Amino acid sequence: MRAGPRLSAHGGGRQAAALGRAGPLSRCAARPERSMVRGSGAALRRYGTFIDDLRLYVRGGTGGMGYPRLGGEGGRGGDVYFVAQERTTLKSVKNRYPQKRIVAGTGANSSVRALKGEKGKDCEVHVPPGISILDDDGKQIGEVNAAGERFLAARGGLGGSLATNFLPCKGQKRILHLGLKLIADVGLVGFPNAGKSSLLSKISHAKPEIANYAFTTIQPELGKIMYADYKQILVADLPGLIEGAHANKGMGHKFLKHIERTKHLLLVVDISGFQLSTKTPFRTAFETILLLTKELEQYKEELLTKPALLVINKMDLPCAKDNLNELMKQLQNPQDALRLLQEEVIPENTLKFRDIIPISTYTGEGIEELKACVRKSLDEEAEQENEEYRKKKLLLLQTAGEQTRRG
Repeated sequence: MRAGPRLSAHGGGRQAAALGRAGPLSRCAARPERSMVRGSGAALRRYGTFIDDLRLYVRGGTGGMGYPRLGGEGGRGGDVYFVAQERTTLKSVKNRYPQKRIVAGTGANSSVRALKGEKGKDCEVHVPPGISILDDDGKQIGEVNAAGERFLAARGGLGGSLATNFLPCKGQKRILHLGLKLIADVGLVGFPNAGKSSLLSKISHAKPEIANYAFTTIQPELGKIMYADYKQILVADLPGLIEGAHANKGMGHKFLKHIERTKHLLLVVDISGFQLSTKTPFRTAFETILLLTKELEQYKEELLTKPALLVINKMDLPCAKDNLNELMKQLQNPQDALRLLQEEVIPENTLKFRDIIPISTYTGEGIEELKACVRKSLDEEAEQENEEYRKKKLLLLQTAGEQTRRG
């Protein structure tokens, strides 16, 4: 039995899904296996073995000695490069350089047989695509986003020559931070226990940990949606946010930074509401949407400009349909509801949803429809980008033609 028709908020006759304020949804008893373990120690678990930040000492090679009597020049020291490579992780970089120290080769000395010394061996460090390189002050000095892209991390020193009194120069040395932001087509965003891990396992071949406590996902998980025509869409299940994540509460920034490089946002909300613990307030589905929007907004306002879809999960629960009807009224008439909520949960801006899809990861309701909506939204966005590119290209050609005629 379907959870109800797909409710859309994008284009032509689709209903607007503006965010607003409203009274609480009626509470329903959740299935026992989905109930949250109050005060669970899971919140204190490690951030897994996944590494998304690594501090390294890098130094270019020292130059070679010059040969004063014959005016020979020493070879230049080798350079250190970061090179993006698929199927590489920061953990593998750490394992390869356990001392977190990377030094390039020393340049060859000048000699009677070779007045021009050979350059020292360059050191290429393979890193995953999506790496931001920051100096020790936290300033970003570069990034590598696609396989094959290179970044010069430390330049080798000059070899000894007349200009240096034939003495070699030391290579550039730096302390750098490598920060990884996952690159994915779609990022799953939601509070703990909303069903993101279950959803990822339903729409892809990924096998994330699924359990009945709040913090199941403690590291990002990646999965691919495979379509009949062999189209593939990469989905990232990002660990559950909590209120205050934008201020780095919990592990807020570790989680939020991965959202920056996803093309689309997929907000996953429990229709029965959410409560992190007995010490935190219960939030209705509507309040959850507002709070998720506010966390994204306060971390980085540009995130709200990304195309977004809203997934209403656990539609198999009792009272789910009634709660969904009430939620849709709140989304469609926000101004009637906002007066009933506290300021702390209301974002400055709203997040417009291209589609609103009720699903149940427990029964499988709406999963195929969701996959179709994700595909359609990504295709529409790609077509729009292509159209904008064609317009810019045409404008450049027209401008060049006018300049040629005038000349």
